[in-house]
Amino acid sequence: MSDAAAKKPGWRAVLAALGQRKTAYMLLFGFAAGLPYALVLGTLYAWLSDSGEIDLETMGVFSLIGLAYAFKFLWSPALDRVDIPVLSKLGKRKQWIVTAQLVIGAALTSLSFIAPSNETIGIFSLLAGLAAFASATQDVVIDAWRVDVADEVATIDILSTVYQMGYRIAALVGGALALFLAERTDWPTVYLTMGALMLVVGFAGLWAPDADATALEATGDEDKNDPYGLRKPGQLAPRLRAWSLGAVALLWGWALVTVGVFMVRSLSSNPDTRPDSVEFISTMGPLIVVATVVIPSLIAAWLVRQERSGTNLLTEAAPAQSSADRAIDHLYRALVLPLTDLIGRLGWAMIIVIALVLTYRITDAIWGSFAYPFYLGELQYTKDEVAVASKFFGVGALLVGLALGGYLLTAIGRMLTLTLGAFFAAATNLLYADLARGGAVVQAVADNSGFTWLVSQLGGDPALAKLMMAIAGENIAVGVAGAAFVAYLSSIVSKGYSAVQYALLSSLTLLVGTLGRGALGQMIEEQGYFDVFILTTLIGMGAVVLCIIEWIRQARLGKAAGVVAPEAKAEPAE
Repeated sequence: MSDAAAKKPGWRAVLAALGQRKTAYMLLFGFAAGLPYALVLGTLYAWLSDSGEIDLETMGVFSLIGLAYAFKFLWSPALDRVDIPVLSKLGKRKQWIVTAQLVIGAALTSLSFIAPSNETIGIFSLLAGLAAFASATQDVVIDAWRVDVADEVATIDILSTVYQMGYRIAALVGGALALFLAERTDWPTVYLTMGALMLVVGFAGLWAPDADATALEATGDEDKNDPYGLRKPGQLAPRLRAWSLGAVALLWGWALVTVGVFMVRSLSSNPDTRPDSVEFISTMGPLIVVATVVIPSLIAAWLVRQERSGTNLLTEAAPAQSSADRAIDHLYRALVLPLTDLIGRLGWAMIIVIALVLTYRITDAIWGSFAYPFYLGELQYTKDEVAVASKFFGVGALLVGLALGGYLLTAIGRMLTLTLGAFFAAATNLLYADLARGGAVVQAVADNSGFTWLVSQLGGDPALAKLMMAIAGENIAVGVAGAAFVAYLSSIVSKGYSAVQYALLSSLTLLVGTLGRGALGQMIEEQGYFDVFILTTLIGMGAVVLCIIEWIRQARLGKAAGVVAPEAKAEPAE
């Protein structure tokens, strides 16, 4: 399938896909992915604040639960290869999706029976951490499921857009609606309700379609001593594969242990034993990425070169002689082959892809932590005004952007939509730059378009209309960019290795924003918000340039560009 994604243009393709059971479950799974993220990494802090017993330092370490999302790729190989007894009958992906959703539901429900206090903070943080870990695990498998089940009707572009819609709706439910319920009931009731909702979603997932597991294997070899065809003539020598596997496993193992130890120490109730989270992220974060992405990618590139040059290859079949040989083959299939597949298809273009992944979402990700200080402190809006503008109206604008992104993906193609999304996501930072200088331009647009009049009829004032106009512009642009970016990432991973490859790439999108927030905060203190928004606009334009380069590369090389996911075999509409 070409970059146009669907043979039927525009809304006809979208409407045809919306009738599929796969698309309906994609919306449900998107909701299931967004709800625990909002509850554990957002709303939970409001509960801790209301308790009156938890200090700010303790609440600060709770943000480290988010590391589960940043480093979810570390356990993604297990999700690609390990089956759960009994539940494996549900399907390769569904077994993990349903299990994760039930664990999340159980963890949220359990939280509702614990009042946060200095005495209970240990078990409270353990349950919150369990919910975050299960949520990150669910994300890995849902991303893989989306790639696996895509076909010519429910295309990867449409499924990606629907996923984003479900995710954003969940953010509204787990954020604004949860706060609304808490104001009228209490926090235990909120988390009991949300936990029950996740349990319902988990049971509903039992009837979701799943990809044929046999279609996801790299080879069709049924030999139990060589299930992946790694020991045939022309394949890399087992000794070479064993050494490369050992190196990659050692690096990933070190990263997993390092992050695990850090999180356990950080969630300790004793403040004296807590490590410095800022120091860890700024020093160990880059080292972990180098150890788990950069060096393994270089090893994979070297293996690809060995294979293509005909060096260190088997001249005759060498079947596995022991259980240790078979275990090495399984681990090599899980850890190394996803990387060699990616490097083998993309080649040097992998550098462009990584640069694009690192920079594409930076404009909205890096300053997101400072949004509320900007609205409340710098612009002096009230909490109610910010809630209306960002939580209710803002989410609505985001959904409009996602719908527009889904339409553009089918109407004008993935790469053009990706490029436009990057441009507008960067350019809308200028709206906030204008607000930082008083907002004369945004106010004029709101007044002349009639938007100020509309807001005033609903009980607002011109100042609120100005904020809502800026948030609407940014969120529509971010919606288009988000739909296009998820579709792009899904398009460059292989169905046989989708869990590991997507988890690796999507985790990188969190890196620059996380590492750059400290420097951005210092820049705000020293130079003010206006200069920051000009800087983020310029950084975003760098992503636009990378999009154009990648677009040209794909157009010139066609199928040889290494974009394989859209080549999904057509399946009958359900």
